[in-house]
Amino acid sequence: MADTKAASAGQESPERVSGEQPDKKQRSVRVVLLALMIAMMLAMLDNMIVGTAMPTIVGELGGLQHLSWVVTGYTLATAASTPIWGKLGDMYGRKGAFMTSIVIFLIGSALSGMAQNMGELIGFRAVQGLGAGGLMVGVMAIIGDLVPPRERGKYQGMMAGVMALAMIGGPLVGGTITDNWGWRWSFYINLPLGAVALLLISAVLHLPKKRTKARIDYLGAALLTVGITSIVLVTTWGGTEYAWTSARIMELTAIGVVALVGFVFWQTKAAEPVLPLHIFRSRNFTLMSVIGFITGFVMFGATLFLPLYQQSVQGASATNSGLLLLPMLGAMLVTSMVAGRVTTNSGRYKVFPIVGAALMITGLYLLSLMDTGTSRFTSGVYMAVLGLGMGCLMQITMLVAQNSVEMKDMGVASSSTTLFRTLGSSFGVAIMGALFNQRVQDVMAERGGSLAAKMTEKSAQLDAASLAKLPAPVREAYQHAVSAGTHSAFLLGAVIAVIVLAAALFVKEVPLKSGPQKTETAADSGDTAPAPVIEAV
Repeated sequence: MADTKAASAGQESPERVSGEQPDKKQRSVRVVLLALMIAMMLAMLDNMIVGTAMPTIVGELGGLQHLSWVVTGYTLATAASTPIWGKLGDMYGRKGAFMTSIVIFLIGSALSGMAQNMGELIGFRAVQGLGAGGLMVGVMAIIGDLVPPRERGKYQGMMAGVMALAMIGGPLVGGTITDNWGWRWSFYINLPLGAVALLLISAVLHLPKKRTKARIDYLGAALLTVGITSIVLVTTWGGTEYAWTSARIMELTAIGVVALVGFVFWQTKAAEPVLPLHIFRSRNFTLMSVIGFITGFVMFGATLFLPLYQQSVQGASATNSGLLLLPMLGAMLVTSMVAGRVTTNSGRYKVFPIVGAALMITGLYLLSLMDTGTSRFTSGVYMAVLGLGMGCLMQITMLVAQNSVEMKDMGVASSSTTLFRTLGSSFGVAIMGALFNQRVQDVMAERGGSLAAKMTEKSAQLDAASLAKLPAPVREAYQHAVSAGTHSAFLLGAVIAVIVLAAALFVKEVPLKSGPQKTETAADSGDTAPAPVIEAV
């Protein structure tokens, strides 16, 4: 019926376009994907730019202990909003929800650039995260609607190219902006890019508007938000702000556990659950959720602490620390493209999670060996090994997850997979950040005493130029402290990454779907909706 309506409106359905005009369809899909990739670049650029500029940001606004919260606040808001954006897209149409998320992200970016203290920055980053929650899930769900899993590799080059521009160009742009214009422009740069994304999406992306009687599971979303926030606060404050056995930590742990148990129970009762539990009956989907969680855990920790190590220990500027990340990002890009192409041509993918997990464990262990005498070449080789591993996992995780569910669950599968990756990054930054801070404090006290710790806290400038102004004993103590902190963080990451290898071994190689993508019918959605239409170009 959807095809009939599309034809009566004078527009060709995706099936007819693919049958009669394959070249035009392929060209049109590429235009749509270009608009989507620009939107995805917003979130990817933000993480890379802010990660590189973080030492300078913390230096001006004060307090090394707040470093992880600038990222944690963002990722917590992203995690809490991701399932809501996925449900809004399923209910009212993906285009409107997607564009709204971009607008909120841009508002948060503008406010973050105007922050006057660390508290404001963390709060505005949370607003930014609310919008970011809809960016990744929107892109993935729309692509899942338009392109079958087996054909998705044809467009992998475009996605990998955008990833390269964001992940390789991001640190360079972030470092250049920080060194020349100031860190505030690392947020303002999102505004013109976001405006272009909105215009392109409005012009070329045409999806049906949906109207359903289904209601958002607000109770489920609230329980999930409380549970996530409580647990991350425990991992962030435990051992630093409060003792692990303190009443505050015990209270937060109890609240988190009760909220998450209540969330799981409520999802079995809710009419429109935020996270339908039936999708976890698929072994591959469950395993991809685990792998995505750990990959997010490791990746965000690496992009946060590597620039800090390079600037504080190896004496790199913000721009140079971005350049020094190229081995990891370049290796990640190459393996991601190769994995996508091989998977499309052969339909086989199980080998990539296994190889990726082994390389990730090796790379993290090697990074944990870095100390104050490690050369930039050596650290670059270690980063490349880690990048090879993450590249084998990046695209495959979402592809296999979407291939493991029915078309009617595409939005839920996309948002759930994105949610687990976001949760992994949130927990990774919080846990690795707490471990890093504790180790830095311990080593500073051992090597320089309380005076050195106070001088470093006052200076708070973590870049090479500011450290050069410190007395030699204090500077040397701080460099050893940062080296010890990164050692502990990456060693923890290597241990955690073993879970990815264990999960990858149990992945079942189910053939990738190659048939036409079907949309919801009136029976599924509660209303009649036309099939997705790609405007011909």
